[in-house]
Amino acid sequence: MRWKKVSLLGLCTALAMSLSFVESLVPPLMPGVKLGLANIAAVFVLYRVGAKEAAAVSLARITLVSLLFGSVTGFAYSLAGGALSLLAMVLLKRGERFSCVSVSVVGGVCHNIGQIAVACAVTGTRQLIWYLPVLLVSGIAAGIVIGLLAGIILQRIGGGS
Repeated sequence: MRWKKVSLLGLCTALAMSLSFVESLVPPLMPGVKLGLANIAAVFVLYRVGAKEAAAVSLARITLVSLLFGSVTGFAYSLAGGALSLLAMVLLKRGERFSCVSVSVVGGVCHNIGQIAVACAVTGTRQLIWYLPVLLVSGIAAGIVIGLLAGIILQRIGGGS
């Protein structure tokens, strides 16, 4: 069974990297606003396999995409957003009272909060917090889309809600 798990995690990491790359080719509607398609893989792994494995897939994706296509600053933004997002999703999922969409929405919102925190720290500008409402709306919208897609995949493949 271990080889199946490793294969699944490798496929999910590759899928997340591919989705990140494809998304990087599409210009954002507003600065910092992206759909976050790679998070489909993280939500899927969280529900199908577990929290540690979702963290491993997220960290591998963030690291590899940053090395291949990004920068050190981009790595910091992605790591902060991804870590806060995953922590919130793991805690929310643990209660078993929230749907995949709800968990994903909280993840999207927390991702944006993490990125704003890094932006404020890097630039030394607290006024960036005023951009947070725009990012929160986009995080909610993206979280809904990602949660719905991950939920459909989980239902079709089996292993979650």
